[in-house]
Amino acid sequence: MKTIAVVIASLMAFSGISHADITAPVKEIMEATRSNWADNNSDWTDIFDAGRLDHLYSRDFVAKYQAAAQFPAIDDDGISPFDYDVIVNGQDACPLEDLTMAAAPVVDGVAEVTVRFRKSACSDAPDAKDYTTVRFEVVEEGGKPVIDDIVTENIETQARDSLKTTMALIAKGQ
Repeated sequence: MKTIAVVIASLMAFSGISHADITAPVKEIMEATRSNWADNNSDWTDIFDAGRLDHLYSRDFVAKYQAAAQFPAIDDDGISPFDYDVIVNGQDACPLEDLTMAAAPVVDGVAEVTVRFRKSACSDAPDAKDYTTVRFEVVEEGGKPVIDDIVTENIETQARDSLKTTMALIAKGQ
């Protein structure tokens, strides 16, 4: 009976939001990331600019980002707490290929949107054809879906790295 109550509560947490809407903030981030790594030499799109922080991310994510941003990764940049692209999980990538996105059912108020892509297809590296997997944890706040965490999978260690955990460590000066 408890399981049924959890399922009902999870469904109610996203009442009125369609499956497609759950992926909306992820689609915007992935479109910016795809554009950033395209061969079109366009300007870099900051996925954490003020406008995106305001409408794509949860309050908790934004608070952790703002705390981490007090410790910029590059001294002369003074903006980002990261010295790498958190979506491709690296400093270098090719145009993204074979990008797919799938949303899992809501569990305990969280919908996991899994994105897979090849980030190194233009490279001659041995792992050039490997897929990168990024999991976006999406919650509802203020009647709309927002990203609450971004989790990357470390292929070598098989560990899942939470961006919110990373931001908390940066904010502590670690």
